[in-house]
Amino acid sequence: MALRAAAAVRIPVAPRGLRAVFYSFSANVPLYQPRTGSPPEPSTKLYVSGLSKHTTSESLRNAFSEYGEVLDAKVLTDGITGYSTCCGYVRYQTMEESAAGLEAMDGQFLDGLVIVAEYAKPKPRHPALEDGRCGFASVSDMLI
Repeated sequence: MALRAAAAVRIPVAPRGLRAVFYSFSANVPLYQPRTGSPPEPSTKLYVSGLSKHTTSESLRNAFSEYGEVLDAKVLTDGITGYSTCCGYVRYQTMEESAAGLEAMDGQFLDGLVIVAEYAKPKPRHPALEDGRCGFASVSDMLI
């Protein structure tokens, strides 16, 4: 009788196989981690992520041109396959147009996927170029 009572009580057992992997990740790490730090300052350049691998610079330009004059739209592509790396940049003429484009296109569908638009962060300068330690005045001097 005592054995039946002991068998009826469930003893927690650690998951095995793939369940152990998913269980350990979901228990300790949230799937969505909010961004830390201050948001980028408003600018005329927008960073767009979540693009389809079939999205082209022209289709990106057409989608964002409804909200203002787009000076430049570029989808970053893989050097080998030529497919999109799922992100790109759009540059507007004015700050008001970029704000309108950001508000209208953030969270919208483009080529079957939901895109995320945000203000682009300025590209950091290389410390060696700031101090003049590399012997070149600019990157263009290194290429010549």
